Amino acid sequence: MSEPAIIQIRDLVKIYRGAEEAAIKGISLDIFKGEIFGLLGPNGAGKTTTISILCGLFRATKGSVKIDGLDIRTNLNEIKKVIGVVPQDVALYPTLTAWENLTFFGNMHGLRGKHLHQRIAELLAIFGLEKHADKQICACSGGIRRRINLIAGLLHDPKVIFLDEPTVGIDVQSRVVILDYLKELNKKGTTVIYTSHYMEEAEKLCTRVAIIDRGTIISMGNPQNLVAEHPEFKDLENIFLHLTGKDLRD
Repeated sequence: MSEPAIIQIRDLVKIYRGAEEAAIKGISLDIFKGEIFGLLGPNGAGKTTTISILCGLFRATKGSVKIDGLDIRTNLNEIKKVIGVVPQDVALYPTLTAWENLTFFGNMHGLRGKHLHQRIAELLAIFGLEKHADKQICACSGGIRRRINLIAGLLHDPKVIFLDEPTVGIDVQSRVVILDYLKELNKKGTTVIYTSHYMEEAEKLCTRVAIIDRGTIISMGNPQNLVAEHPEFKDLENIFLHLTGKDLRD
């Protein structure tokens, strides 16, 4: 691609204190503006660690990360203005209502007043949640919580959105709503970085995927091209199992 990468990762290493082995082992990767990039791997492969470093939650042991041209080591506050984060675990206050949660997270991103209220109302409508606006999160279903969790990461209209297992454990209807919106968001230029255990979902959604295992990227490319390059396997899931093995992971 001719444009500079919106995310540049070079020789990324993460070693947790007391660990015998690095969680991330020298990953280098470019992610380009407008991609839906899937980071796929079994449990413990390094997906969440990588995302956490890119979001500024963890510091790398070694290596560099630039997002939108900014070095994460020296410009983290500026980077936070252009990224949105949707964590694997729902990060909402259970005793606050959906509207109160979204107001709080909007305020964290510097949004106030009429603009914030319009933005919350717009996204609640898109995700079919208007009637749940005044319901406490603890009284909401898993699918509703997931959708509100996603909205919280989108309120400030980020250039880059990180999603760690955004559709895990929810009903088919909620999954379709979330994935359809991500596609529409991407068409408008938002770059999406996405982790998932759902290979069929990733195959349909992502423009490129990287398969990571034991802290190393072992395969990368367009999902359809990867399938074409492995004619002995019928889909991305079978390629994934071939590359990472069928042993159960903790």
